[in-house]
Amino acid sequence: MKHPRAWLTLALACALAGCATTNRLSAAGDVHRLLVAVRDDDKAAFDAHVDRPALRARIQARLVDRARAANLGGGLTGVGLWLSGPIAGAADSLFIQPSFFRAVADYYGYRPGAPIPGVISLATVLTPLPDGRVCVTARSRGPCLLTFADEAGIWRLVDIDAESAIFGAAKARR
Repeated sequence: MKHPRAWLTLALACALAGCATTNRLSAAGDVHRLLVAVRDDDKAAFDAHVDRPALRARIQARLVDRARAANLGGGLTGVGLWLSGPIAGAADSLFIQPSFFRAVADYYGYRPGAPIPGVISLATVLTPLPDGRVCVTARSRGPCLLTFADEAGIWRLVDIDAESAIFGAAKARR
């Protein structure tokens, strides 16, 4: 063994790649279960794979960012900040439901009765993130549309970029 550092570097790179693959395969199983829950309108299974507090917090953070970026002046910005919590709660109640996800899937061409991709197929479209989470993108190197985190052995949906999902699809169709 002439180059022990090279072997050590190669071994470390393989181990890290294996972790990313393991995370993607593990996550793909739970993503598959979420898709089945959406298809079957199984609210209990859907809720088991969705972290509602995390989703509400991300929605609220986006609303706060938008209110601050709009630079409407202290009073109107303050109203926007104050309303961000109730609006995030309403968005959770209205949109984080199997029926809404079915409508989005239909928009992307996944019709009822169409086969749900298998775990291996799903694993290939999951992108590992540096913090250990994985995300689903519509295209290679595109924005994360859905982000999942491992929470006590269950991969749960923790973030949705609905704006990119909906407006990105609309731009692609033009």
